Amino acid sequence: MAETYKMLIDGEWVVSESGETFDVINPATETVIAKAQKSSRGDVKKAIAAARRAFDNGSWSNKTPGERAQVLWKLAELVESNLNKFAKLESANVGKTIKYARDSDMPFIIDNLKFFSGAARVLEGKSAGNYSGIGMSIIKREPIGVVAAIVPWNYPLYIAVWKLAPALAAGDTVVIKPASRTPITLLEFAKLANSLLPKGVLNVVTGPGDVVGEEMASNEDVDCIAITGDTSTGKEIMRLASKNVKRVQLELGGKAPFIVLPDASIDAATEGAVVSAFWNSAQDCTATTRVLVHESMYDDFIELLVKKAKKIRIGDPADEKTDMGPLISDSQRKRTEDYVKATIAEGGKLLCGGARPENLKKGFFFEPTIFSDVKQTMRICKEEIFGPVLTVLKYSSVDDAIEKANDVVYGLAASVWGKDITTLIKVANSLRFGTVWINEHGVLVSEMPHGGFKQSGFGKDLSMYALEDFTQIKHIYIDQTGLVRKPWYYVVYGDKE
Repeated sequence: MAETYKMLIDGEWVVSESGETFDVINPATETVIAKAQKSSRGDVKKAIAAARRAFDNGSWSNKTPGERAQVLWKLAELVESNLNKFAKLESANVGKTIKYARDSDMPFIIDNLKFFSGAARVLEGKSAGNYSGIGMSIIKREPIGVVAAIVPWNYPLYIAVWKLAPALAAGDTVVIKPASRTPITLLEFAKLANSLLPKGVLNVVTGPGDVVGEEMASNEDVDCIAITGDTSTGKEIMRLASKNVKRVQLELGGKAPFIVLPDASIDAATEGAVVSAFWNSAQDCTATTRVLVHESMYDDFIELLVKKAKKIRIGDPADEKTDMGPLISDSQRKRTEDYVKATIAEGGKLLCGGARPENLKKGFFFEPTIFSDVKQTMRICKEEIFGPVLTVLKYSSVDDAIEKANDVVYGLAASVWGKDITTLIKVANSLRFGTVWINEHGVLVSEMPHGGFKQSGFGKDLSMYALEDFTQIKHIYIDQTGLVRKPWYYVVYGDKE
């Protein structure tokens, strides 16, 4: 029987006010693997109130940086000791391959918790100084307060930790909402965290975005809302957040270009394109979606790219031999199919894929798909699909490639491949994207920031820069004149009366 999960509010595991639940589906088998609580606005308000009490009473924010660091490190160790359990749950819930969940996602999650454990101890403002000539100024960095976080279904625990770790390191309290399709691993993680944190510091609520997300974004007791999601949702979050002018951190959609310069290794570039285009079934904001290839190597590149893409093994994500699992839902698969049909109607040439695998009757599977002969104006080159569809475009000059790469509303991630370092740096500097990889696509590390330009959002996940979103700067001024009841302008300018 599928387990029914409760929500974590104020240190207690509770059911929703209505008692309603919803099903959680394994996208590879289309079977129900769990049930989760369907929150009401009242449930969310209780969670936010608990987080506010916990912040105001200082049970977490008043702990020393070293004490918070110890908790985060211990949490990382608990996750590490349960690594295989989390990987299996993540694979079953999202449909990502077990080897990807176990060997990529989980080690990074553990590393990120450990990184922010260390970061908790080095939160600093600027050095103190006497800038007025008569007193000392001190810059202090303080926790922002109650953080509400909304995480997506493509990396449920991975991105949840991106929000939780820096917020907790800073001394904030948190209310977090997992995607309704993929709540399991965050709820299991919360069981571990709840054994270490004071009550109310971490609260997890589940349910529909138009209820839970709206209340989190508009509630005046929330000081910051952080979301990873699509751009349209981010715009709505900004509108709702304006009610009390709360801090907003947005990591939104992407349409990553992959520029292949004339001197690039075709073998290396095609390998990189296939991996970065189809990992996690292409359900990744940074996934390669547009390969821009110089006209001199276009035909050779396409031939090798298609050959390699056809080797991808699609199937049961629990099988160690599987390279690509299903999409998250039938609606996501239908969305992908609609883009394929539209591209063919617009004149794009389908080189491979474009259909459901005939041998897989259950599950939301879709073949790796590649198009050539596409135009920059086509929807497939402009809009985020979030499915395994890759386009290959031809360019004539480096400036042409840069122009095409930048010609989207998104600006999250990009890459450029080649040998001449001068040209590589020129291209990297000219691309309006938050991350640009050279001869690589997709590497993330805890020490470096991740975030977008343009309609891919603002603010940063990962690195010390993430702490800027979850803290605020306070200036404290200390008079050094010893004068009583004399305002500063008397001392500086003299008594003009």
